[in-house]
Amino acid sequence: MQQTIYRYDGSWDAPLDPTPDSDNTLVLVFGDSSLEAIKAPLDTIKEAFPKAKFMGCSGAGTIVDEEIEEGVLAAMVLAFEKTKIEKVCVEVPHDDDSFEAGKKLADSFEREGLKALFVLSDGLHINGTKLSEGISEVLGSDVVVTGGLAADDNRFEHTWVLANGVLREHYICAVGFYGDAIHLAYGSGGGWQEMGPERTITKAQDNILYEIDGQPALKLYKEYLGERAEGLPATGLLFPVKLVDENLESKVRTVLGIDEEAQSIIFAGDMLPPGNKITLMMSSFINLVEGAEDAAKQLSLQERDEDHALASIAISCVGRRLVLKQHTEDELEAVMEILGEGARQIGFYSYGEISPLRSGRCDLHNQTMTLTTLWES
Repeated sequence: MQQTIYRYDGSWDAPLDPTPDSDNTLVLVFGDSSLEAIKAPLDTIKEAFPKAKFMGCSGAGTIVDEEIEEGVLAAMVLAFEKTKIEKVCVEVPHDDDSFEAGKKLADSFEREGLKALFVLSDGLHINGTKLSEGISEVLGSDVVVTGGLAADDNRFEHTWVLANGVLREHYICAVGFYGDAIHLAYGSGGGWQEMGPERTITKAQDNILYEIDGQPALKLYKEYLGERAEGLPATGLLFPVKLVDENLESKVRTVLGIDEEAQSIIFAGDMLPPGNKITLMMSSFINLVEGAEDAAKQLSLQERDEDHALASIAISCVGRRLVLKQHTEDELEAVMEILGEGARQIGFYSYGEISPLRSGRCDLHNQTMTLTTLWES
């Protein structure tokens, strides 16, 4: 395992060692949405590792160990000794195609020996809920699926995914891990507190919420926000909602937009059908840091030999960064402290996180810190 950062002034903080290049070498790259600035360092990495599989995307801040980097391209090289890896990319022309694209992506992997998938998706042109449902339709809970949606700071203009060596929109990519030597542990935590009583969804379609308890959703939401409602939809990132289904599985949804005429709220992920429960939420930086700690504590690392390299891929929501502000690195430090010595971390701030529910089936989450850790026995 090796890690390096390219800064846009033209410097690398560590030289690239091409020695471990192979068909079972994975190179993870994360940076901002500036395509021109990234082209030169990306070409350099691809030349150094011509046999490797590349996975990467843009983010609203790049995570390197316990720090957030801006204006960089960060790379982590993972050379597997016993593990076979395969990569698949699928184009998604329209967000209506997201479910079928998820099925196609999952169907493209040979099932025998498949232990886990790590998925990265365009963050603006793909329905992350439908994508996750499509993957789960094929894989169920038999294969661990984690990942996230690319981001573009808080601009919501352009995101990229590294597909077939090119920075592209409208794409989803996944890397599959095969064999008994690979170990993958995952965790996902929020740290958001409930605000007000649990209510019932009475009208919703896809990612649009129209009514709560028979009342216009936007009207009720504004009543809770008070003066902060004047800053909608931007202030909605600070007040997500928790959804709870009939199986008592919960997930968080972030506000993306509002419709004054329809008095509806648009979310970064689909709503649950009418009859399910919804609760408004808020948080503080202390609670969010504790949520990140909880995600790290969920990791099952007991089988790991501490002499072996441990790679952590951290995907945290851009909404968390807006709340944490200058305390953002506190959540990364909390995670690294629990991971311990020998661990390195890379990742990004996202428009959505993919992680399993209690049932084991993957789903889209918002406003969480989601961790994927990898090591070989």
